[in-house]
Amino acid sequence: MTNQELQTLKNKFDIIGNDPALNRALEIAVSVAPTDITVLVSGESGVGKENIPRIVHQNSRRKNGKYFAINCGAIPEGTIDSELFGHEKGSFTGANEMRRGYFEEADGGTIFLDEIGELPLASQAKLLRVLQSGEFIRVGSSKVLKTDVRVIAATNINLMNAVSKGKFREDLYYRLSAVSITMPALRERKDDINLLFRKFASDFSAKYGVCKVTLTEDASIMLRRYRWPGNIRQLKNVAEAVSALEAARMSPHSDKCVVDMNVLARYIPKEEPNLLPAVSASHQETPESAGEREAIIRMLLQLKQDVDYLKEVVAKAGLGKQMTPAIAPPDEMPMSPDRRLVGDDEDPEEQDFQEQEPEDMSIRTASLELIEKVLRKHGGNRKAAAAELGISERTLYRKIKQMTEK
Repeated sequence: MTNQELQTLKNKFDIIGNDPALNRALEIAVSVAPTDITVLVSGESGVGKENIPRIVHQNSRRKNGKYFAINCGAIPEGTIDSELFGHEKGSFTGANEMRRGYFEEADGGTIFLDEIGELPLASQAKLLRVLQSGEFIRVGSSKVLKTDVRVIAATNINLMNAVSKGKFREDLYYRLSAVSITMPALRERKDDINLLFRKFASDFSAKYGVCKVTLTEDASIMLRRYRWPGNIRQLKNVAEAVSALEAARMSPHSDKCVVDMNVLARYIPKEEPNLLPAVSASHQETPESAGEREAIIRMLLQLKQDVDYLKEVVAKAGLGKQMTPAIAPPDEMPMSPDRRLVGDDEDPEEQDFQEQEPEDMSIRTASLELIEKVLRKHGGNRKAAAAELGISERTLYRKIKQMTEK
């Protein structure tokens, strides 16, 4: 394609950017459009994968046929066969009439299956049959129907990894990936980031009649340095938020709104370990491993919150300097009176209170008052009170016994 043809294509489908990898993806889409070959589009979530099937359809002989975009991950497993292939009346509870599925409706057109990796194995077998012979059967029927549909699929996971784990059919993978197109992540398109921001800010300004936001040089650098885990979708949200909030602070007669680095920083999330880009086919990480890592991160964050809360409780009780940490390095573990390490059958919290009480009776008084207060708060629920105080129920029972013996 010539540069002019490429730019015309971008204008038609509202695509912004001059990145070589982006241009290559668009050229491949146009090249395979006149054929009926299947296409697999890969890339992280938010990179604009949905543009490729639209380009293929509009430049194919099927452009006058129907076009359906279906998100396989958004349809419940129990109903996806009915959605794709249709069902007969009475085939299941709620099937009050016969329904034509997408493959039947799209006869002569194109179907875009997004998040194809979420398709159940049973449905994968039926999809493979459609791709091989154009045949399918409605749910609850035994009659074989025919359809002439071009299939384009997209994924943001590594399908070969899914194949190795038995979660995706190998024969279906090779059938879908006759032609593979990879959409680059936004962080790989540094020079396009500011172009996209200006486009989104300009669109917002025209739609809502506010002044157009422009960035200073330091703000533009910040924009390029951020790694954009949400890709283009996230950048658009940031551009619209800046336009909505910063432009609103300007005078109604002003037609210029300049945003510097300090202002822009309010709208760009801080770099956090749990702000991870969606996995693309070029990565070896699976959704399972990503989910495990995020679960670990959440557990660590929760643990930090619990530790901070316990510190606050201890500070209120006046025990901050005297109490031994519940978890300490081996050389700092609390010792019993005969210098033995506290054993597994002993309560470290109780041992700690036993050591501290003879030293300062005011500490005991303060802790008992706090226990009384927390018990009243929870209506006498000892388990809830122990949890809030950060002590074991055994220690709480001992303290209650002391209070009743006063």
